[in-house]
Amino acid sequence: MALHGSLSDISLPDVIQLVSVSGKTGVFTLSSEGVDGKIFLKDGQITDASAGKLTGELAVYEMATWRKGQFIFTVNIQPERVTVTKSNTNLMMEAARRFDEFRVLQRKIPSMDAIPYFLPREPGQDQITLSPQEWAIVTKVDGQLSIKQLEEATGLPAFDVCKVLYGLVTSGLLSMRVVDDWKEMPAQGPPLTPSPQTAEQRPPQGLSSGLSPRSLFALADNVRKVADDCVGLSGSIAVEKQYRVARVDIEAGKGLPAVQALVDRLARAISLLEGGDRAGEFLRKVHPLLQP
Repeated sequence: MALHGSLSDISLPDVIQLVSVSGKTGVFTLSSEGVDGKIFLKDGQITDASAGKLTGELAVYEMATWRKGQFIFTVNIQPERVTVTKSNTNLMMEAARRFDEFRVLQRKIPSMDAIPYFLPREPGQDQITLSPQEWAIVTKVDGQLSIKQLEEATGLPAFDVCKVLYGLVTSGLLSMRVVDDWKEMPAQGPPLTPSPQTAEQRPPQGLSSGLSPRSLFALADNVRKVADDCVGLSGSIAVEKQYRVARVDIEAGKGLPAVQALVDRLARAISLLEGGDRAGEFLRKVHPLLQP
């Protein structure tokens, strides 16, 4: 008879520990908030795991943080590959640590459906230095995407996304809005700009969408140069990263919207690094480039 239960009643590390001690071979099949996962055991040892796009140890750690959903263990299902080589003891120690840390994160991360948004930054506030992983998440925050959608957009584990957001909320850079509150709120302007943008400051929409890829590459390069002038050497890596994303989008045939999205992402990044005034300056300088 298959072992099954609810993750709200017993944590995954605990139930895996029970099964592994018995030396069974089989597979855990899990489901939580629309994400499915599997953990294979052979003679009680975890040998393979997958959860969404994650595999191996990261998948185990991801599923260890799930506090909602169902699981079922089916015996005598043989694993077809090996993606996990750590011992169960080491895996479960790390999984338990992440599970406990996730409880702390939930003090400021109420739900994976919560929507992070930027708080206004006053001119003169200290600059913020972000890691590449933090940048990958920050550049996706637009006041519309939920944490779960940010996880999907970045391809990062939910634990890593929540940990970064927790730090940004704690530092006063971000806040969280639950879905019901979001529906009651009026539409927001660009999340990183502390004051409403004038028509001159908004990314213009005047160019024809029929520009050739060569023209779009040149346009994106000019936008990058303006951004570099605004952030200096300290922010050049972030600018270059967003520029490369735009090039990929242009090569994929996304046309002028790829450049307009680049302008929007760079404006948010510059506001984060240098403040809203500098972001407004960037948009004013870019404005003529995007005019017909």
